[in-house]
Amino acid sequence: MRTIVRAIDSWGRLDVLVNNAGAGTILPLTEATADRITNILAVNVLGPSLLARAALPYLTATKGTIINISSTFGHKPAVGLSHYAASKAALEHLTRCWALELAPHGVRVNAVAAGPTESGALTGMMGLSPEQAAVIKEQERERIPLKRRGNPDDVARWIVSLADPASEWVTGQVIAVDGGLGLA
Repeated sequence: MRTIVRAIDSWGRLDVLVNNAGAGTILPLTEATADRITNILAVNVLGPSLLARAALPYLTATKGTIINISSTFGHKPAVGLSHYAASKAALEHLTRCWALELAPHGVRVNAVAAGPTESGALTGMMGLSPEQAAVIKEQERERIPLKRRGNPDDVARWIVSLADPASEWVTGQVIAVDGGLGLA
């Protein structure tokens, strides 16, 4: 894929692949269509799979790592998020399966399951109005045991930690970074 080729052209090697693309929407079953479901699965399951496949020879050469970005909703059900949640559950299971498959090649695979994070996803990816997003943010803050939404640095620290060679004995893990939402 072009992304991998560009990284190799720029740096001559590949040590870490972070699959961070995400697609989702509030999609009740009564509104689900083949196209809407396919779009979510294409970004959240197919894309990371093809990118990981393209990166594999380079990651094998460097004994690198793959870090998939999942969501609390990959293991916590939510009304209206069934297809998004299922796609993230698939990504979490891919993480565990790839960890077993790629371990003999020295490639580690982990995931960070991010909770509600101040990223613009509600008005962007989810397509909500600013007013709708504000209501959901307040509801989420009330449900999160630590009573706040995350910020990008909360998640980034775990990505960097998992990418660090000091984490060389960690593989197949899904690290929840969600203020305890997955427990609630």
